[in-house]
Amino acid sequence: MKRLDAMHDEDIDYADIPEFDDTFLRSVEMKITPEKKPISLRVDADVLDWMKGQGKGYQSRINAILRAYYEAHKNEHANHL
Repeated sequence: MKRLDAMHDEDIDYADIPEFDDTFLRSVEMKITPEKKPISLRVDADVLDWMKGQGKGYQSRINAILRAYYEAHKNEHANHL
């Protein structure tokens, strides 16, 4: 951190950073993360152990799996909501 604090703007190589212009701004896609709600969920012990065994962030991975399933099937059951 001390090296970064001592660095001056003119020491930074910007060669590989795209210009921040109107073209760039038009290409940016804003993604809003949906609100997360806490729930209580009963899961088979072996499934939970496996998910936890994948390391930190297992709850986020479970959410990502559920979201992928939802995205793949959301139009199939649109009339049932």
